[in-house]
Amino acid sequence: MRLIIPITIASLLPTVFAATNPPETIELTGTIRDFKERSVCGGHPDFEKRPSRGFAQYCKNISEQLGSDGKPVFTGNGRKVKYQCSDSDWNPICWTLYDSSLGDHNIVFRKPSTGGIQSAESFNQWFQDVEGVNISIPLSITLVRQDDGSYVFDDSDDSYYQSLGGFFPIENQGWGNPGGSPDRNFHFTFELHTEFTYDEQGAQYFSFLGDDDVWVFINGQLVIDLGGVHSAIEQGVDLTRLNLTDGETYPLDFFFAERHRTQSNFRFQTNLELENASMPTGEESYD
Repeated sequence: MRLIIPITIASLLPTVFAATNPPETIELTGTIRDFKERSVCGGHPDFEKRPSRGFAQYCKNISEQLGSDGKPVFTGNGRKVKYQCSDSDWNPICWTLYDSSLGDHNIVFRKPSTGGIQSAESFNQWFQDVEGVNISIPLSITLVRQDDGSYVFDDSDDSYYQSLGGFFPIENQGWGNPGGSPDRNFHFTFELHTEFTYDEQGAQYFSFLGDDDVWVFINGQLVIDLGGVHSAIEQGVDLTRLNLTDGETYPLDFFFAERHRTQSNFRFQTNLELENASMPTGEESYD
């Protein structure tokens, strides 16, 4: 389902001010968790589950704040999205960042739905190691510096992922490929914990395009909500909206799920010099 909506966030990507000797690449390491689809023995009910309202973007199923364990919290208050929230230039942004004084266009919802997530209990297994339910595998991705000073990881530009036809990082690993056509390991989650230093003069931003569910938190606050089983869609965040303090270091936590066959797309772009942060231990809290 590689249907990319012809809305770009080009105007959200400002000129990047050159840093002193910026790195040419940034390597980030996170955790993949492999799942079996719901139709097989030991399968997870949320993988290959068609949402009751159909395949689409669903927002508000996740709390606006990370939980005390540093993981997303399922609320079940989801709504199918008709039109995303967008800034004054129609660049898609998270509904949590809507500000009418900036000329933003508010989100338009359809009917309520959990977007194919069975329950809080089933969702809590997505980003936790659960014996017999998932298998965790470390994964590193490399962001490459662009001419404008931003950093990009894009599966469609990576020779390995190009050969697979998409973002399939655990081929024949974990529970293995399930068979079918295409025979790819579609059913997994990916979490990544990073940090960065905020520069109020740096025009800093982060954007993601892909499928399926994606949630991004900065300083524990939800700033990208691309929940649901859907084709590749995009959101971005201009960090000047977040009331951050110049020179302070903040966490950026990224959560991704690939829950449905046919496509797996993964692209993010940022001018943040992200660094790996330690995995949550359950003791962290966000102000």
